[in-house]
Amino acid sequence: MMPIYFVSLGCDKNLVDSEKMLAILAKEGYELTDEPEKAEIIVVNTCAFIHDAKQESIETLLELAEYKKTGKCKVLIASGCLAERYQDSILEEMPEIDGIIGTTAYDDIADVVKKALGGQPASLTKELDYLPAHLTDRISSGMSHVGYLKISEGCNKNCTYCIIPSMRGHYRSVPMEDLLEETEKLAENGVRELILVAQETTLYGVDLYQEKKLPQLLHELAKIQGIEWIRILYCYPEEITLELAREIKNNPKVCHYLDLPIQHCNDDILKRMGRRTTKVELLDKIAMLRKEVPDIALRTTLISGFPGETREQHDECIEFVRQMRFDRLGVFPYSEEEGTKAASFPHQIPEETRRQWADEIMQAQQEVIFLQNENFVGRVLKVIVDGYLPQDDVYVARTYRDTPEIDGCIFFQVPYEILSGTFVSLLVTDANGYDLIGEICSEEEEE
Repeated sequence: MMPIYFVSLGCDKNLVDSEKMLAILAKEGYELTDEPEKAEIIVVNTCAFIHDAKQESIETLLELAEYKKTGKCKVLIASGCLAERYQDSILEEMPEIDGIIGTTAYDDIADVVKKALGGQPASLTKELDYLPAHLTDRISSGMSHVGYLKISEGCNKNCTYCIIPSMRGHYRSVPMEDLLEETEKLAENGVRELILVAQETTLYGVDLYQEKKLPQLLHELAKIQGIEWIRILYCYPEEITLELAREIKNNPKVCHYLDLPIQHCNDDILKRMGRRTTKVELLDKIAMLRKEVPDIALRTTLISGFPGETREQHDECIEFVRQMRFDRLGVFPYSEEEGTKAASFPHQIPEETRRQWADEIMQAQQEVIFLQNENFVGRVLKVIVDGYLPQDDVYVARTYRDTPEIDGCIFFQVPYEILSGTFVSLLVTDANGYDLIGEICSEEEEE
């Protein structure tokens, strides 16, 4: 069995593709290794969302290409967004690469690897609007109790700063029956927390069923035994409906958590970003969600230093963050991406200013989150255990308010072993910045 080393970069949507490619390769008899120096085949599933992601992908490919000299590597394959977007230049400028797989061709990974091993040209891309055959088999490359479910591919929004549609195509929903089958397999393999992802989850079903079907999908997913938490990411605010809010409220398995990237609050900036909402509409949507689901945790992302943004507009965004008191928030300094409308806009903001403004927004958010965490001291929360840190003799867990590897954690100690994926109740005893400290208590005390 030929050993294969696999690297997945970028978002959790990319991770789903990677796990499916791993399953395909395992069926073909390849053996997964976590030691690149022993691998005969190396695959990098790349990202190209922003400049920093492209740079990381290129550096990773070049770094792993060295194992052709120092290790046993025979072929190096590039897949994913960078491979899709820059296929010709990658092959021309990086002769170390033996194969290319586009974003819609990952189901043919085994064929590309075989051709590359045989010394044949091994570049495969397909039409961007092609939806690969739905694969339910996956090999987990992260926490085995957490599973990401990609419910659609592509995007129709065409925001002026975003390159995703040109790398992932138009919006295509995965049929509901396929998603249910995939989730059943995830549950059989030990997944307890299911996280719904897509370029936009809120539009799920509009192409297949001519209406938004996310609430119905949530209802059906909740019937699957073994799944205890369902979390929703990437919800465009203008597409969030009262029906969705009430499904979140009334479905006992759906976490009272919603990720709604708004990118900014100033109407002029939103318009030039190609966003389909206004500040007033954002205020109304957030108010509706908090009215329907009073304990909902809202996460958002913002872009700082968009072309033409003024200091006054930036200050408006900071004030909006303080006013809205988001439970979780991330900021990206604007990245000028070739091929996007925004890259040609006048008055590009200096990189230093973009990063400084991002820091200022995060400082405002830090004041919000630190105070909110203090307010959780004395409360009892249901948490999912993610692991154990032997150097600190503590277990790491998350509340319903926390997406893995993005949001905060809660730490606790017990004198016995607890398996990852176990749900327990913790009394919050202290707050430490973005994280909480707790102690285990009886299930009956859970809020």
